[in-house]
Amino acid sequence: MTISDAVPLLWASSLRTPAARQNAAVTQVLGTANSLEFRIGPEHGPTQAMRRSYRFAAIVLPAMLGELPEAAAVTESVLAVLTELVDVTARHRASVDLAGRISYDGAHVLLTVGEMDRPLPDPEEEPGLFLVHRLTDDVGQYRGDDEGYVAWASVPVLYEVR
Repeated sequence: MTISDAVPLLWASSLRTPAARQNAAVTQVLGTANSLEFRIGPEHGPTQAMRRSYRFAAIVLPAMLGELPEAAAVTESVLAVLTELVDVTARHRASVDLAGRISYDGAHVLLTVGEMDRPLPDPEEEPGLFLVHRLTDDVGQYRGDDEGYVAWASVPVLYEVR
């Protein structure tokens, strides 16, 4: 599902009550799985890619996390991590589209963003990655379909005191 595919579904039928509209939109967007994919085309630079992915995630995360007591804090962490991964990937893009995936398994929100034309840099080179490492359980990369690198990060739902 692309951002352009998902967002109009959230605004489908303004004639229903707000609760009914939200439940219908969530069902249409999320379906039975708790993961979503998005793509941002080459016409969008790094700043626009960050904004678009942030807005998309901000819309879908509350529905994805549901009644989770820590939903607001988890959403804030996921948005921060996603923004940094999209920023780095968009500046070192290897493929035409920037692709991302947000998945929730009850214990973690897994983010994947790709593809980059180089391995994920050290936080000393990209200071935003210090935040990524602080907010996640694990961060890594794997080779994507277009011979680029796909970055992933696992944001915990239950926080330890750090």
